[in-house]
Amino acid sequence: MKHLPNLLTLGNLFCGCLAIAYILTAQPYTSMNMSGGLPTWSWVYGAEQMYYGSILIGIAGICDLLDGATARALKVYSPIGKDLDSLADVVSFGVAPSIILFKFLWDALMSEKNAMDASMLGMSPAFLVACFAALRLARFNVSKEYIPKGYFRGMPTPAAGMFIASFPLLAWYNPWGIGAWLHNRWVLYLIIALLCWFMVSRISFLKMMPAKRTFAAAWPQLILVVATVAAIPFLHVAVIPFTFVLYIILSLIKRMPEEEGETAPE
Repeated sequence: MKHLPNLLTLGNLFCGCLAIAYILTAQPYTSMNMSGGLPTWSWVYGAEQMYYGSILIGIAGICDLLDGATARALKVYSPIGKDLDSLADVVSFGVAPSIILFKFLWDALMSEKNAMDASMLGMSPAFLVACFAALRLARFNVSKEYIPKGYFRGMPTPAAGMFIASFPLLAWYNPWGIGAWLHNRWVLYLIIALLCWFMVSRISFLKMMPAKRTFAAAWPQLILVVATVAAIPFLHVAVIPFTFVLYIILSLIKRMPEEEGETAPE
């Protein structure tokens, strides 16, 4: 049982790697058909591969949530587990989402007027998410700063990764035309810039596990859960960006104690 948290972390990493494989194959490619005796070529669109990649990142997020909960329940802590968790998060919530953004930027650039090919330079900002995710996790591992229980300093990498993972679902179902906005490169550049800044910022973000089991401490998490569940029938897949934005708003409202003028313990 003591190895269960690390096994869940490896499950996170495995799903992240598999998500990358699916996302990389999600592109138009040609297929040869020999019917009629003559070879004919046709385009085959692998959009569903991107969809599967999103699902796998979601499963990786569940594994990431469970490995910490399992470690606390079993009272199993180790430096290896901490570093392994960060390495898995870089892949599942940094690299895999970056490849999603890379694909979306490719599509956005190819959709522009007179586009003959997509510039690699124009798509490269997608990988800033992976770079800033790695920076945020490295800083988290070595930081000696006192952070009150129930808070993160900077946006947690899984939150940013899960938000990006919703893009293929939004493009697939296109609720209220949201998917169309994700085919605009300037919208994508803005999202990348904001996410990178959030991850390395000094802004405090809430953990899903509140510091105390009291309403005063847990009301933001309760609002987040209740609002998300209530919104699912109305928003469908758009509930993911809705929850993400609500999470940011609640984190800005319920700040760290020292940010509110209280004294942190030595």
